[in-house]
Amino acid sequence: MTLRWEAFLDHVRERGEYDTREEADRAARVVLGLLGAHVLGAERAELAARLPETYALILLNPLQAAEPLSPERFVRATAAWIEGASQATAMWDVSAVLSVVADAAGDELTRKLLLQLPAGYDALFGRPHAA
Repeated sequence: MTLRWEAFLDHVRERGEYDTREEADRAARVVLGLLGAHVLGAERAELAARLPETYALILLNPLQAAEPLSPERFVRATAAWIEGASQATAMWDVSAVLSVVADAAGDELTRKLLLQLPAGYDALFGRPHAA
């Protein structure tokens, strides 16, 4: 089931404790743009089908990553893309977005996605030791 844009953003806003929907949207766009460079094939397409169209397109047309980023480097990259973000706020952004993504994906797809990612992403998705 695909989440509506408003519902997805409201979940991100709630988990990230953002003041505005715009802040939640900015975090979602950056995190999904980076995530899309790390997940491939059928799993990326299946995840895109479960996200609102705006975010599905971002996931399917990702920011380019030369190599798979460790969770720490993923958070640093997020901080670099969000104006005024620190490593701590970027960690908050990543966790807020990816935990909503995991809920939208469901356990089975989340497990498959985690198998494509370097070790340690399970905690960012709010699913410690899921893979």
